[in-house]
Amino acid sequence: MGIAPAAAASLFETSGPTTTANDIDQAVRRRLNRLKLAAAPPCSDAVFLRRAFLDLIGTLPTADEARQFLNWNKANKRIALVNQLLSREEFVQYWGMKWCDLLRVKAEFPINLWPNAAQAYDRWIRESVRENKPYDHMVRELLTSSGSNFRVGPVNFYRAMQSNTPRDIASTVALTFMGERVDRWPAERLDGLAVFFSCVGFKGTREWKEEVVYFDSVKAVDEQANGNLAKAVFPDGTPASLDGQVDPREVFADWLICRENASFARCAANRIWFWLFGRGIVHEPDDFRSDNPASCPELLNTLEKKLIASKYDCRELIRFIVSSQTYQQSPVPRSDSQQADTQFACYPLRRLEAEVLIDAICGITDSTESYSSAIPEPFTFIPEQQRSIELPDGSITSSFLEMFGRPPRDTGMANERNNQPTSAQRLHMLNSSHIRRKIERSESMKTLIAKFQKNPVQGAAEIYLTVLSRYPTDVELAVVEQYAKGSIGKRRAAFDLVWALMNSSEFLYRH
Repeated sequence: MGIAPAAAASLFETSGPTTTANDIDQAVRRRLNRLKLAAAPPCSDAVFLRRAFLDLIGTLPTADEARQFLNWNKANKRIALVNQLLSREEFVQYWGMKWCDLLRVKAEFPINLWPNAAQAYDRWIRESVRENKPYDHMVRELLTSSGSNFRVGPVNFYRAMQSNTPRDIASTVALTFMGERVDRWPAERLDGLAVFFSCVGFKGTREWKEEVVYFDSVKAVDEQANGNLAKAVFPDGTPASLDGQVDPREVFADWLICRENASFARCAANRIWFWLFGRGIVHEPDDFRSDNPASCPELLNTLEKKLIASKYDCRELIRFIVSSQTYQQSPVPRSDSQQADTQFACYPLRRLEAEVLIDAICGITDSTESYSSAIPEPFTFIPEQQRSIELPDGSITSSFLEMFGRPPRDTGMANERNNQPTSAQRLHMLNSSHIRRKIERSESMKTLIAKFQKNPVQGAAEIYLTVLSRYPTDVELAVVEQYAKGSIGKRRAAFDLVWALMNSSEFLYRH
């Protein structure tokens, strides 16, 4: 196995464009020019490889996958890699996890879906991602479906709330699909939206904890008779015409997802951008309001139009974003201005999500995790081989996930996930027996350590490819060789190298 030469200028950058500029890049560059901010150069192939794997499938590349990409001479290999990743099952699981966070898939308090309903909801969400269901179709099903919450996954949208009064439903709808927090709305605006959900009925069955969500046509007739349906007003201020015969949810869904309603596509596009960059063009992605404007309005308009033109194909929008020069920038800013991050003059650094981090650690060490739930039901049993990004219920968790900021899924708000590093997290990675045992007991680590003992240079290269998805630089190799020659011994030196790389910012952070 050969050792690739170190990057000429920087480990994280390369010279020259790596892809053709698209409409995203033109919008961002115009904004940067007006603000006199310099854009970062393109990232290196090694950085792009790791970034694309983590952002698209929440998974690290294997050493073989890293080696193949880094040694691949295909002209458009980055685009080819993106297309491969978008077709992998891990894409379904990882992006399904993101939608599950937003849609509050959780069995226990305060959501109280119960395990079998949570799993039905989770299956519907991930299957929608798998079949690349258009986003507007997906939202329409969430808003208008009726049936058992154990059997009809999307009806759990109405169950996955801390309260299901019409006003509370309206608040959740505005937050989820319009990115607006109704605590800043005038009362009459919320009341006008709540009318559309005043005829949502809930009834139990003989099966324990099962509930049927339906359009209560009897109540609709009464609501029409007393004039309440006439009070329905769309969030843009347009009065609605409800006759009591048609489910008001369908009328609202028609308004929400129509192509002329820019707020729907704008919110969705901004959320997808947020999931890829860790920062929304409107930030937070659920805080659209007049006094929180988009950092780059032209960019948001570009994404909105792209999503509508693609007929709400989220996968196509993701491909469009990841193929841009803006996404493929180095994480090292060319300006000290705080606006470099907000204006996307470089790729924003951020810590790996709790689920992705523990999956990465388990993948490197071919180990497993144990998960548990406060609900003692068979539905909450999770095989240890299952990855964290595949967990079907927010109440199934582990001490690691809790420590590293996994969201509780109580509200669906983006700020529920806490990716801020803490001293407890650092100590756990540095000193815990949990991490040490994974390395010491790993058969794949034993194989790598054996390679290192035979040839420290070749072994170090394989360890770097496994942990950091890149080849070591000449300087790094020299340090490793020197350390291996010391009294500590080659076996201990190899173990320490794995441990040190897993505790490095380069491993713990997206870059």
